[in-house]
Amino acid sequence: MTGENSQHVRFLGIAGSGLSALAHVHLARRGVVSGSDAQDAPRLEVLRAAGARVRVGTVTDPAVLDAELDGVDVVVASSAFPDDHPELLAARRRGIPIRRRSEWLPELTADYDLVAVAGSHGKTSTSAMLALVLRAAGVDPTAVIGAEVAQLGGNALVGAGRVFVLEADEYGGAFANLDPALAVITNVEWEHPDLFPDEASVRRAFTAFAARVRPGGTLVVCGDDPGVQAVLAALPAAQAHGHEDGCGHERVRIVDYGLEPGRAWQAVDLRGTPGGGLRATVRHDGDDVGTLTVALPGVHTVLNALAALAVATELGLAVPQTLVTLATFTGADRRFTLVGTAAQTDRRGPLEVVDDYAHHPTEIRATLAAARQRAGSRSVWVAVQPHTFSRLAALMDDFADAFADADRVYVTDIYAAREHDTLGLHAGDLAKKISVPEATHYVPWDELTGRLATDLSASRPTAPDGVLLLTLGAGTITEIGPRLLAAL
Repeated sequence: MTGENSQHVRFLGIAGSGLSALAHVHLARRGVVSGSDAQDAPRLEVLRAAGARVRVGTVTDPAVLDAELDGVDVVVASSAFPDDHPELLAARRRGIPIRRRSEWLPELTADYDLVAVAGSHGKTSTSAMLALVLRAAGVDPTAVIGAEVAQLGGNALVGAGRVFVLEADEYGGAFANLDPALAVITNVEWEHPDLFPDEASVRRAFTAFAARVRPGGTLVVCGDDPGVQAVLAALPAAQAHGHEDGCGHERVRIVDYGLEPGRAWQAVDLRGTPGGGLRATVRHDGDDVGTLTVALPGVHTVLNALAALAVATELGLAVPQTLVTLATFTGADRRFTLVGTAAQTDRRGPLEVVDDYAHHPTEIRATLAAARQRAGSRSVWVAVQPHTFSRLAALMDDFADAFADADRVYVTDIYAAREHDTLGLHAGDLAKKISVPEATHYVPWDELTGRLATDLSASRPTAPDGVLLLTLGAGTITEIGPRLLAAL
């Protein structure tokens, strides 16, 4: 499918992982792209090189905004843009159609066999794995992924095939209007408390998403997850797998995967690999069908790979070929990404710095478990930047219990993101609640690099075999690793 479209689309918030990928797809389909963002980012240079016209910074002058909107056919705005944003007001004055991402995605994917990968956690890695597998098999997919993937050359692929792999986000209702031929739900948990007041509201959103799978389509789910089980229980009876409903319409097939017995796709006999990854035997409908090897640590990585394997098989790919490709997957950006290492000195052992996007208690637990697996006899230290006041307020006790696999934790200032109300919270409140073997410290942001460098330089007595340092969070914490390595 060429899917060419000569429309001029202006993306507001174009530096974001979601809209930048959509911009790449539109450019590849010979569309015209312009856009703006409050801050510069490396991915904007890639977009400019591909032909996009991008402005960085805030502009309120109506004349300037009108000039930027000349020739624009439609404006696509990030969910972070309020309705009274000057650029949206200018578009309305000119009568230019405005689409939120949730409204634009159905238009973008309408002519494809859409594979929508959703879940509270793991959807980025699962989407990336699946895109890699499909490309290697010659399916030539189009894909939009919520992070940079080095093996794919960025956060988007544009192919000539019929399959469109989309990381389907629940935030801002981005997945609400999709029409997938095949959908994936990796897990369902209370997240984004600024939008979802409780776990029940999150489950309702995912149930509505699952119910949108086309008749005759397939829903692939992690059957081990309690939230997924609740979603399946809430689906209309017509969604039950296997047969036609009373109106003669083919029902949606439900295919589950997991570690527990009875799953259609099951991983058993998990064991570590010399490179720090994991290996498992895969069973399909009770029969051993091959060995799954993943280069990255963590049970969650095995589950994500199992989801990709199930989907690929539903799309007609051979299991052995898919397993070979999955073994080559090196990860998406900020998903257990190796930042660098420092050799041992007379005052400290060797240092390895790993960066991860984990910003929810469940993600932190999974990432720390993976780090503990990889670290061996080394100490595991964590520098964490809580992400948004609302998330910390809603999940404070869960956060406090999420660091059991760490030896030492440094909590730095909360990254507010889109929020302005502190809710009376401070990062020190979390630091006081965390209990780990050595210590938990609150360290102000502007002192964090220096404090880590000082403590690491004197760590030999308590960490003779060295330290694996995790930097965790969805904000600017990713800057700390490179700064620290440069300072040592």
